[in-house]
Amino acid sequence: MGTATEQKFYTSGFIRLTRTQFIGTLSGLMMCLLLAALDQTIVGTAEPRIIASLSGFDRYPWVATAYLLTSTICVPIFAKLSDIYGRKWFFLLGAIIFVASSALCGAAGNLNFLGIDGMGQLIVFRGLQGLGAGIMFGLVFTIVGDIFSPAERGKYQGLFASVWGAASIFGPTLGGWFTDQLSWRWCFYVNLPVGIIAIAAIWIEFPAFHPQGVRRIIDWLGVGTLIACLVPLLLALTWVTQYGWTSARVESLLAVAAVMLVAFIYVETHAQEPLLPLSLFKDPIIRVCSLANFMVGIGMFGIIIYLPLFMQGVLGVSATRSGSLLTPMMLAAVTGNIFGGQITSRIGKYKRLAVGGSALLAAGMIVFARMDVSTSHSMVVFGMILCGLGMGCVQPVFTVAVQNAAPRQHMGTATASTQFFRAIGSTVGVAAFGSVLLTIYKTDFEAGVPKGTPAIALKPFGNPLMLPMIRPQLNAAFGKYPGGLELLQRLFDDVKNSLAHAIHLLFIVGAVIMTLAVLWSFTLREIPLRGHAKEAAPPVME
Repeated sequence: MGTATEQKFYTSGFIRLTRTQFIGTLSGLMMCLLLAALDQTIVGTAEPRIIASLSGFDRYPWVATAYLLTSTICVPIFAKLSDIYGRKWFFLLGAIIFVASSALCGAAGNLNFLGIDGMGQLIVFRGLQGLGAGIMFGLVFTIVGDIFSPAERGKYQGLFASVWGAASIFGPTLGGWFTDQLSWRWCFYVNLPVGIIAIAAIWIEFPAFHPQGVRRIIDWLGVGTLIACLVPLLLALTWVTQYGWTSARVESLLAVAAVMLVAFIYVETHAQEPLLPLSLFKDPIIRVCSLANFMVGIGMFGIIIYLPLFMQGVLGVSATRSGSLLTPMMLAAVTGNIFGGQITSRIGKYKRLAVGGSALLAAGMIVFARMDVSTSHSMVVFGMILCGLGMGCVQPVFTVAVQNAAPRQHMGTATASTQFFRAIGSTVGVAAFGSVLLTIYKTDFEAGVPKGTPAIALKPFGNPLMLPMIRPQLNAAFGKYPGGLELLQRLFDDVKNSLAHAIHLLFIVGAVIMTLAVLWSFTLREIPLRGHAKEAAPPVME
């Protein structure tokens, strides 16, 4: 039990912390979130050096796939466990796993006693790192919901969301500096000192508490069927750009995922203490926010993944500037996070901000849908700012709305559902957009190839994502033959026109989806943000 001084900070079920606990807890949470967010951006700049060092080009996609699988799967599982047993020790477990696996990732290739090569080691360790990051992501905003009343949460949710935007801005540049000045391994080692401080702050200052009035029963069948559904689904969506929607591999995985989804729903409707209570989605607010987050996930990652490709492949922005291409959007997102959170807390309402943020996202996508080979850089930046402000506004709003509507005993599960649906939406969006992009690109490119061009000369153009990185090698290879450089330029012009057409269609689809998200947001029912919770008894301090 806590001291009398600590206990007097309780207010109607929310944890009230002493000043020292407040500062230590928020500092630790923000540092952990910063590390997890940086990890998804800082490593990208080091990719070429990592591939060269570990000789693993053919397996590099598995580094991202392993991280995606573990981080997505564990979000709803550990959120539910925290609803049953409390947040502190699960959050610390995630932070410790993340920091320890960061050290292992940095040492990949040097741990010869494991019996697998360096690339295999990195894939395994990134999977572990995804597990730790998923636990932290799944719980950090829930803990904010535990500490603050719904009326207070908006500004703090916005502050935490802005950490993600800041990491997206500085991550690529920091990763490049580490890679050039020290080693790519420091992109992982940098997590160690900050992570240890964050773990110590949470360990010492964040009070442990046990939820009351819940049955401590783990839904193992729900856990198993959820994993059996998500693993084949995410693998299918990851491989679809490589093998296509009609390949036996992708179709069989999607079929397994569909069967296990039915099994999961059946199990959850009969479980004593379901992993994901389906009754939550009977609440119109949670239902609207979940689908809205799914659509926002599709739109957000469609922008983040394919806008840099448009700028490099169509507008000719150099690959060396790729780390800063999205800076205007991320700065706008940070501004939107802070503004949206403050407005929500001040006025105690969220619907207008949800509609307005979705409308800004849709407007930005419409700007992108109008782009072609003659588009100016200023027009792209204008679209980025609109999308960034929109993303920044909607991210904290949907979380606050769900937490305000969810029963107190399901706070973790409900909060994690918003992140879970956004993650699934982003995965679906990247897979679907990537498949459409490559199909249209290949059709248009093949139609524009000059007659008589040798097949071997066309091989590097099969994947436009790699072209900016191998342009110097192509110049050297084509320059050995008479007229080779002229042919290379014609092929790159063909690439530019084909990419412009394909990405144009993607952004049209994205604009349609985000317009639907605006209309869907109008159906969001608004209830006043509570200043105090009345659903549960105060948790028990240790």
